[in-house]
Amino acid sequence: MPTFLVTMDFSVLYLAVPRLTADLAPSGIQQLWIVDIYGLLIAGSLVTMGTIGDRIGRRKLLFIGAAVFGIASVAAAFSTSPEMLIASRALLGVAGAAVTPSVLALITGMFTDPRQSRRALAVYLACFMGGATLGPLVGGILLEYFWWGSVFLVSVPGIVVLLAFGRFLLPEQKALRAGRLDPVSVVLSLAAILPFVYGLKELARNGWEWFPAGALASGIAVGLVFVQRQRRLEHPLLDLRMFGNRTFSSALTLMFVTAVVGGGTLLLVTQYLQNVAGLTPLAAGLLLLVPNVLMIIGNLATPAVANHIRPAYLIAGGLIVAGAGYIIFTLADSTSGPMTIFIAMCVVMLGTAPLAALCNHLAMGAVPPDKAGSGASIVQTSAEFGIGFGIATLATLGAAVYRRNVEGGLGTTPPDAADAARESIDRAVAAAGQLPAEQSGDLLAAARDAFTSGVHVAGIVSAVLYVGLALLAVQAFKHVRNSYGDDTTTDVGPLPEARSATPATPEP
Repeated sequence: MPTFLVTMDFSVLYLAVPRLTADLAPSGIQQLWIVDIYGLLIAGSLVTMGTIGDRIGRRKLLFIGAAVFGIASVAAAFSTSPEMLIASRALLGVAGAAVTPSVLALITGMFTDPRQSRRALAVYLACFMGGATLGPLVGGILLEYFWWGSVFLVSVPGIVVLLAFGRFLLPEQKALRAGRLDPVSVVLSLAAILPFVYGLKELARNGWEWFPAGALASGIAVGLVFVQRQRRLEHPLLDLRMFGNRTFSSALTLMFVTAVVGGGTLLLVTQYLQNVAGLTPLAAGLLLLVPNVLMIIGNLATPAVANHIRPAYLIAGGLIVAGAGYIIFTLADSTSGPMTIFIAMCVVMLGTAPLAALCNHLAMGAVPPDKAGSGASIVQTSAEFGIGFGIATLATLGAAVYRRNVEGGLGTTPPDAADAARESIDRAVAAAGQLPAEQSGDLLAAARDAFTSGVHVAGIVSAVLYVGLALLAVQAFKHVRNSYGDDTTTDVGPLPEARSATPATPEP
């Protein structure tokens, strides 16, 4: 339940932006912060919160985070100014960062039987995907009947149920030898991740600008200082020895790159469906529900299949299928409508499902019990970074191809409209609406053809990356016999002394 609610909050706001803008009158910068601050602070706080959960107790941190999440949701719903809404969304982000690694770590500790563990993680991932998938739909339904603040209140009943019954159903878990929390590491972690994610998003959104580029560079520099400090500490905030485990680091790499591809291509696909295929935002969102549902079904079915097909080959086979889906991108053209891209996304999501279902299981199975919260935070931080990096790279590549190709089709387009078209297809479509019919048709045709060529290039690059990932999966997981994570080598975990420790036991 908390996983579903936190991920739903990523997207439930999107359709409400026009109404809250009319009500609160935020500036352009404030509007961007209203949308972005939630994800930014989740990404920035995950590592810290995961480690805090290991120290104070994962159930305790889950309840604290959930309570703050509920309070912040009410504050956001009844915000009377842009500043109040931004602050509420920021608090929601910090609370969400406390909730999500706690959930994944609790699941890993609660279900020690491999069969139960793999099913629990599949259900967890289904809830994660379900929240992100249903967010816009739930937001649209609420906005049909209520004011914009209702999109925040939808999570409150679930939080109340969690707090009321969770203490009777969930065991407490914490590390036996966690050590003292290092405040300097916490500050360095935030000072590294927050500027890095902010710079990445702004460069992806607006292109090259000095301030976000400086923020990105400063985040990398502080990150290097953070890493050096972790190597020296007896009880680090982030135990870098976890990355020495082949299974953990390989699973993390696979999840990161698929997040890069998924984040970049999804942005291009949503733009294609609206600006090229001509769908409304709601129609495009409803169309993309089907591929997401197929991925959820694939996630739930994968663990059983993995008992008959080794995870290495199941993941690799799925990635080849997904790569074929990205090749289907090249069959779309500016007049083919949405069906080709729809079919391609269905194939991609089905093919990616085995990786999504098994890599969480394999990564968390390679983490020592005392480090479950920290491991969970790393897994989720990599996904956050991957999506942002995908928008900054793959989506930017598609946009660059668009800008290069649209130039040759502008012809006699008036200068102002031509300048708008060179910026993005969104601006090209808006500019075409102000032109006479013949010029409008020529501009739309040129912009749509150019954007479709960008989708083709992104599809080819994605397919090549997925073939590379398939080869990596075979090499990295060939020692894993089944979805239980049974191993044929001695590479079980980077911290054998922690693995041999008795896992945290439930407290009364």
